[in-house]
Amino acid sequence: MSQINAIFKEMGVGEWEGWNPVSQARFTESNVMAAMDLIDNKAGLRPHRHEYALKEAITTTAFPTLFGVIIDRELNARYKDVPQTWSAYTKVGTVSNFNQHTRDRMNGGTDPLPRVDEKGEYLVMPQSTTQYTRQVYKRGRQFDISWEALVNDGMGAFDDIPQVMGRSAANTEAWEVAGLIASATGPNALTFGAPIVDVDGVNVTNLGTLPLTLANFQTVCALMSAQTDRHGMPMRIRPKHLVVDVALEDTAWAILTSMQVQYTESAGGGAVPWGVNNPIPRKGIQLHVNDWLSYIDTSGNVGTTWYVFGDTGQGYAIGFDRLKGHEGPEICMKASNKAQVGGGLISAFDGDFETDNVLYRVRVCQGGNRLDPRFAYAQTGTG
Repeated sequence: MSQINAIFKEMGVGEWEGWNPVSQARFTESNVMAAMDLIDNKAGLRPHRHEYALKEAITTTAFPTLFGVIIDRELNARYKDVPQTWSAYTKVGTVSNFNQHTRDRMNGGTDPLPRVDEKGEYLVMPQSTTQYTRQVYKRGRQFDISWEALVNDGMGAFDDIPQVMGRSAANTEAWEVAGLIASATGPNALTFGAPIVDVDGVNVTNLGTLPLTLANFQTVCALMSAQTDRHGMPMRIRPKHLVVDVALEDTAWAILTSMQVQYTESAGGGAVPWGVNNPIPRKGIQLHVNDWLSYIDTSGNVGTTWYVFGDTGQGYAIGFDRLKGHEGPEICMKASNKAQVGGGLISAFDGDFETDNVLYRVRVCQGGNRLDPRFAYAQTGTG
């Protein structure tokens, strides 16, 4: 190991001691950084020396495990780099297993308190409980790299693994949430309807055909505020999130940020334009451009469809859960199933017996769920 130690000294990270059996838990930050520097060729070694150092390192006992730590770290970094704006209007939680769970919602108790006469009885509050179901599932896939690619590319084939897996995991979450909102034919009929039947048996209307304009946005705000609970009490939902496809981004920004708007009145038969302050910016509406809507909605109306979600402090229309203890994407590597003729295991980087492929697998445990439809409204823009 003298040559690889010399290389590590050139890199200023001390000697490589990967041949000593080391558990993942004993890896220090310097171990991880040294391995990352070797893979990235931070020392600027010539290609043949870099390839030699990598090949010598992967024959050690600890390097495959250490490399797994690096891949896992890079995977989660790429996963977190992907913007997840959907979480702003989605109730995110965890469940303890793969069984179906329920999320309870208490109805009632918001009406004005009744008068109690002297020595009168305090009446029991009329209330009920609504239960929404939630469940998570496994999703994942294998990624394979040929042994030839490792040899020919000096292990450069590893460069894209964390990025591909991390983005795949993040995209899976965004796709699942977008699927609660939209379907191939437009707004998802299980979430939006005119009317749709909630789990408490009450008909809820949260779907229309209005185009996205300032006046129509104000109309939707009023419709959401007028939604009533199971007992007929107004819920006064405050719209907080406007979700659109990229085709409506500029229109949405103009509505939410313009400081003034122009009205036209007819006075004595003549049109008189006049300007007033736009009331929408003071509402603090957040704009979310969801690129996955056009991927799911193939109806042709995705470019005119817009969605409004209520203040999450009041309630949620959709939810998303992860498995407790497995909240992030998980990566593992398949151990080689071949051995040397003289005995002894072969490095996982040498591939499997059948094809010489080096196999990785990524897994996520997640699931989307529908909650109270009153906290969302969809307009197809076709009216």
